[in-house]
Formats: sequence, C-alpha cells, structure tokens
Amino acid sequence: MEMMARKFGGGRHGFGPFGKGFGGGGGGMFRAGRMLADGDLRLIALALLAEEPRHGYDIIKALEERSSGIYSPSPGVVYPTLTFLEEAGYASSATQGNKNVFSITEAGKAYLEENRAIVDGVLEQIERFGRKMAAAREWFDWSDDEPRQRGGGGDWHGRHGLRREFHEVRRRIRMALAELMHAPAERQQEAIAVLNRAAEELTELARGGGNSTDL
Repeated sequence: MEMMARKFGGGRHGFGPFGKGFGGGGGGMFRAGRMLADGDLRLIALALLAEEPRHGYDIIKALEERSSGIYSPSPGVVYPTLTFLEEAGYASSATQGNKNVFSITEAGKAYLEENRAIVDGVLEQIERFGRKMAAAREWFDWSDDEPRQRGGGGDWHGRHGLRREFHEVRRRIRMALAELMHAPAERQQEAIAVLNRAAEELTELARGGGNSTDL
C-alpha cells in the first residue's frame, strides 16, 4: 500500500504540496492555481464514490456543492482521475446509458480508510473555504453573473488579451478578502485603506487619467 500511496503522489505524510493534509494543516489560504493536487483529488474522488456510484459530472457537481460553488474541477481533470482509480484497482466502471458510472471496489475502500484523516482534512478545508467565500460574496455583494461591463457586449480583455490577467487578479483579491473577514478590526481597517487607494487609482484610470488609457 505504501508503494501505491507514492503512486498517488504522497504517502504517510500527505499528498501533493500540502504535506500533512490539505493546506499543510495550518488552515491557511488555498494555493494559487489548481485547488487540489492530483493525489488529493484522487482521494476525494474515491471518497465520493464511497458515498454512491458516480460518473464524472456527478463528481464535479459534488465538489461544487461542498465548496459553495468556488471549486469546479474541469472534465479534463476529473475523467483522467477516475480512469487512474480504475487502473489502480480502486474503482470499477459500468456503462449506464451513454455514461460511464464508477463504483468503489473493496481495495478502494481499504485504501480510503488508510487515508481517512487526509480525506477528512481536505474536505474540511474545501468546505470551510467555500463558506468563507460565500460569506464574502454576500458581504461585498459579489455576483458571478454580473455583466462583464456596463452597457453590455464588452469584455475585460480589450485588444490586448488581458482577460486572464484580470480574472486572476480578481480571484486573488476575493481570496484575500475572504481570509480577512475574520481578521482583527485593525487589520480589516488596513485592508479597507488599501482598497480605497486602489479604487481611487483605478477610478482615475477609468476616467482617462494616468499614463495610458489604451486597454
């Protein structure tokens, strides 16, 4: 089993870059980029299969629900993960209609129990961070369905392909603000001051100030 644990990307000290469980056990922010390392996602998928047989879309929806909508792994990540579990002998699949439904095997159940503490830690972190982000959305009146730009039809990237950069900056701001929701009042005041300064500079840019308006 230890050899298989290494194959999953971890071992007795946890999986991926998170060490002893998701987030290194410190309860800090999620790292940038993909939310789960490969080994973590394989274990979480296995835990979801232990609840009931699922196909790939079920795994995606279950993780969306547990994270309050902030984490939705792509099919290009989930389906290779399920294939890996099947090849490792931890899951089996059967065709139902036009879908491939996966179930956990006895070997998968045994492996899952060996790593139960890791699984519980990862799920707790996902759910906790999801609750923080949901509270932040309510607090700051964020909406993922808001128009891209007033007047409609526009887009963030303009003529310079900057959409990804804008999206990444916005994501980082949301994550930081979610963490600050439970910070001491003094630190929250510092955050408000930072946001006010940034808002003033962005407003100036939007009005045509600064060195360039060619976005």
